[in-house]
Amino acid sequence: MMTIISGTNRHNSEALQFARHYQQVLAAKTAEPIKLLALENIPHDWFHPGMYDDDGQSATLAALQDEYILPAGKFIFIVPEYNGGMPGALKLFLDACSIRRYRDNFSGKKAAMTGIAAGRSGNLRGMDHLAGILNHMGAVVFPKSLPLSGIEKLMDGQGNISDIDTLAVIERQIDSFLNF
Repeated sequence: MMTIISGTNRHNSEALQFARHYQQVLAAKTAEPIKLLALENIPHDWFHPGMYDDDGQSATLAALQDEYILPAGKFIFIVPEYNGGMPGALKLFLDACSIRRYRDNFSGKKAAMTGIAAGRSGNLRGMDHLAGILNHMGAVVFPKSLPLSGIEKLMDGQGNISDIDTLAVIERQIDSFLNF
C-alpha cells in the first residue's frame, strides 16, 4: 500500500489538489492500493499536552495511524511552503504518530516529496527539513524530490494541473518512485 499525504490542514488547499492528481496518476500505473490522507480532513483532538505520554494518544489518531501509516510501504508527501518551511500541522502529525509503534511507522519505508509554492523555490527548505525528519525516523528518502514553483500558473481555474511540463515532470517522478 502507498499513502499520499497532503501536508497541510488548510481547507481547499492546492496541496490537496496536487495530491489528488498524484492519486489519479498512480491508480492508472499500479495495482497497489493508494490511500490519500488529507490533513485538512482529520480530527484534531490529539493536540493536547498529554499527547506525548504513552497512554495519551487519542483513539482518532491511532485509527489514522492504523489505516494510513502502519500498513503503507511507500509514502508521497505533498508539502506546501509555509513561511519558508513545511506546515506545522505536518510536523505535529509526524510527532504525534511517533509516540505509538515508532519503528513501524516509517522505518525502512520509502518516501518521496513534492514541494509546492507560490514563490520560486518550490519549498526546497521545507523538503530538506522533512527529509531530515524522515531520515531520523528511519525512512528511505527518494532522492528525486520535486520542487514546483509558481503553482498558480500551473493550474487552471478549477484547480487542475494544466501546465504540460509540470504534468510531464510529475509523471517522470512517479515512474521513478514506483521503480525505487
